[in-house]
Amino acid sequence: MASYLIRRGAQGLLLVVAVSILVSLLLNLMPGDPMDSLVSDKVSDEKKEELREAWGLDKPWFVQYYRWAKLVLKGDLGTSLSTGLSIAGSLKSRIPVSLKLCGSALVLQLLIAVPIGLIAAYHQGGWFDRFIMGYSMITAGIPTFWVGMVLILLFGVWLNVLPVAGYESLRNYILPVAAMVLGGVSSNIRLTRSEVLGVIREKYVTTAYAKGLNENQVRFQHVLRNALILIVVSTFMSLPWIIAGSVVMEKIFVMPGMGAWLVDAVIHTDFPVVRACLLIISLFVVVSNMLGDICSAILDPRIRASISGGAR
Repeated sequence: MASYLIRRGAQGLLLVVAVSILVSLLLNLMPGDPMDSLVSDKVSDEKKEELREAWGLDKPWFVQYYRWAKLVLKGDLGTSLSTGLSIAGSLKSRIPVSLKLCGSALVLQLLIAVPIGLIAAYHQGGWFDRFIMGYSMITAGIPTFWVGMVLILLFGVWLNVLPVAGYESLRNYILPVAAMVLGGVSSNIRLTRSEVLGVIREKYVTTAYAKGLNENQVRFQHVLRNALILIVVSTFMSLPWIIAGSVVMEKIFVMPGMGAWLVDAVIHTDFPVVRACLLIISLFVVVSNMLGDICSAILDPRIRASISGGAR
C-alpha cells in the first residue's frame, strides 16, 4: 500500500507540474496587454515599460515560469501585481472560506443523496422512486448560479430572512451551500440508486438472505457498504466540479474565497495570483483522488489486495 501511494504521489506531482506549465503557456497566449488592466490609462508608456520589466512581464513565458517555479520551491508564491500583497498571506484568509463552502456542500450532498438513493432503489417502481427520479431529471439541467439567484430573490429580497453577502457567520453560508446542494444532489441520488440496484442483484446478497440475515444487516453490511465504493470514488472525483461551483457562488454571494479571487485575477491579468490559485487547486485535486483510492481500498478488500500485491 505504501509503495502504491508513493507511486500515485509521484504521478500526482508530475500532473501538477504539467498543469502549471500549461497554465503559464495559456496565460501568455491571452489577448491584450496585461499592463492595460494592471495600471491606469494615465500612466505613460515609459512607466509601463519600467513596470513590465520590474514585474518580469517582458521576458518569454518559459523564463517567467522558471522564475516562478524557483520561488515556489522555496515556499514563496509571489506577490500580487494588483495589490502588491503577499499571495501566501492572502490565501491564508481566503482558503478557509472556500473550504467551508465546498466542504459543507459536499457533506450535505452525501447525507441527503445516499439515504434517498437507497430508499428509492429498495422501492424501485414505487411512487417515491418515480418522484425522486422525476425530480432528479428536472433539476439535473438547472445551473447552480440560477438556483443561487432564485434563493437570493426568495429568502434575501422577498422574505428578508437570510443575508445574501458576506462570510462572517454561519447564516452567510446557508444560501450558497443550499444552492450548491440543490444543484448537485441529483446526480448523487441517481448514482446511489443505480449502484444499490446493481449490488442487490449480486449473488452474495442472495447468499446473505439465505443465511438468515435480517433486512437491516443485508442492507447496511452488504448492499450499502459495496455500493459506497463507487459512490466514494465518484465523490472525490467530483471535487473539481464542486470547486468550480464554489467559484460562481463566491462571486454571487460576495464571499472573499479563493475562487472569487481567481476570477478577479484572470480579469485583471494578475498572472502570479492565477498561477498560485490553480497550483493550490491542482494539488487539492491530486490529494482528493489519492484519498478516494484509500477509501475504496478500505471499503473493498479486493481492491486492497490488488494494491498491496496480495491478489497474485
